[in-house]
Amino acid sequence: MKTSKIIAAAALSLLAAVGAQAETYDGVHPLVYGKSRAEVRADAVVAAHSDNPYAEAVSSRVAAPLLASGPRAIVRNEAVAAAHGPNPYAEGYGQGVTSVQAGIVDRTTVRAQARATARGDQLPL
Repeated sequence: MKTSKIIAAAALSLLAAVGAQAETYDGVHPLVYGKSRAEVRADAVVAAHSDNPYAEAVSSRVAAPLLASGPRAIVRNEAVAAAHGPNPYAEGYGQGVTSVQAGIVDRTTVRAQARATARGDQLPL
């Protein structure tokens, strides 16, 4: 009885093994070549002689100098004008500038109030 069970198990495993090998695999995509051997070889030569974009510290190389967009004097004058102009990154830029208007309060009165506040004195009402 044991021998018949062993033979039956072997037959089932053999049948399962044959069924598992019946399927063929053609790959994910069919192989289609769009270039000739000469074109592929030319591309390989170009790639071999160009810089390696995956090398270590490839982005830390010195960049090529930038070319000026105009004569030096004009660029300098534009830089000076931009440096003396308003800061476009300042908070509230573009909201308009509040104009300073002359007040009707005397300067000495304002100074006296500021000193009294700084010392903690009570201001007269």
